[in-house]
Amino acid sequence: MLFKSLVFISALAFTTAKVQFVGINIAGFEFGCLIDGTCPISSASPPLSTLGGSDGAGQMQHFVKDDQMNIFRLPVSWQYLVNNKLGGTLDGTNFGKYDQLMQACLATGAYCAIDLHNFARFNGKIIGQDSGGPTDAQFADIWSQLATKYKSSTKVIFGLMNEPHDVDITAWANSCQAAVTAIRNVGASSQMILLPGNNFASAGFFVSSGSGAALIKVTNPDGSTTGLILDLHKYLDVDNSGNHAECTTDNIADAFAIVAQFLRENGRQGLVSETGAGSTPSCMTDFCAQNTFLNQNSDVFLGYIAWAAGSFATSYTLSLTPSKQNGKFVDNALASQCVVSPWLNAGTAVVTSAVAASSTASNANTAVISSASGSAPARSSSSVTEGKASITTLTSNNGGVKTSSPTTGSGGSAATGSGVATISSSPTGARNSSETTTGSQTTASTQTQVTSAALAGKIGAGLMAGAGGLLIAALL
Repeated sequence: MLFKSLVFISALAFTTAKVQFVGINIAGFEFGCLIDGTCPISSASPPLSTLGGSDGAGQMQHFVKDDQMNIFRLPVSWQYLVNNKLGGTLDGTNFGKYDQLMQACLATGAYCAIDLHNFARFNGKIIGQDSGGPTDAQFADIWSQLATKYKSSTKVIFGLMNEPHDVDITAWANSCQAAVTAIRNVGASSQMILLPGNNFASAGFFVSSGSGAALIKVTNPDGSTTGLILDLHKYLDVDNSGNHAECTTDNIADAFAIVAQFLRENGRQGLVSETGAGSTPSCMTDFCAQNTFLNQNSDVFLGYIAWAAGSFATSYTLSLTPSKQNGKFVDNALASQCVVSPWLNAGTAVVTSAVAASSTASNANTAVISSASGSAPARSSSSVTEGKASITTLTSNNGGVKTSSPTTGSGGSAATGSGVATISSSPTGARNSSETTTGSQTTASTQTQVTSAALAGKIGAGLMAGAGGLLIAALL
């Protein structure tokens, strides 16, 4: 009875916990990538002022100092890293430039995720599945090389692949297994590894598509799943493409609540490494509600990394790039109200370890949460001008279009429930960006801050489901 009472208290205090990690994608090195895995390296726009680009280093310093963010995702194309030579070694010049961004990230004290932004492909061919395409061995080799470079950096996270789609999920899980084994075998034993599923890694299809069931079978060489985190993406617009400024869902009942139940039942955790929204009233409501829900389900969601800043112009539809005012970076309203506030207002999360195995809490406002546990109890962009672990806290898609092109615009070919996307090379593109255009930033006066009442209405059902899931998991 004492145990059950403590668990009940845990469920009641569930709302005071929060995710360990919150941050933003620092985009640029992947600009020009299409969903067929074609990534012209000439389109890359390194987000580093030292390389003639935007001040990604300064942005990250601002996000850490002023917003207390502690994780960044650094997209890059496979082609860029090897200078278009599939199966080749890391190119000294190109990798050297990317490493400058990595070192700038690590210098902030944050966790820094490598994101291979190729959609499970290299120039149109699916890894380990298409004749003449990249083999599992080549995929494992690029990760072996990267892990060798960063194995002594415990805050580097290995994001195996951005948004796989239209793949055989069993074969894809085997490709992930090859990469995980390669990473661990070079001595990178403590870092998190992100495992993405089919349908553009959509949280909305993670369970129903079989992605979750396939990926939880991936293990470390010793048979454990410590540090192996399920990688989730989700946008909030009509087709989950991230092309539209308006939001049509908060992703709770039809996506993250379902994933949360799956993760609890299987003793696993996930990280939302890509999610974004427009700076519109509908998104100010839905995006805030989504991220509040993630914080309230921090036993299974480690955190979220919003899309995007870096080389994106402030005028980009989903931009979270801070503007420069009087020599100081200033967040836009979407970043401050829907990315930062839901986290800062949820209590104090204490990061214990990248591969911690338990969750505890010391008081009603402080949640000490494990970063990754394998044991159970207890967008693409372009160079144009414009993603049953019960806690022991005792106190408290539509696979939409992921296309981009070298010209301004938004659009493409939307996918249906199966998650099949039509590759488009038209002048329109998804989540397009700008190397040079600064644009005008939407002001706070044009945006609506979600009220407590509206937010409570959005997340009420999710809260009940989350607390109920904890009680059920604990009582079983």
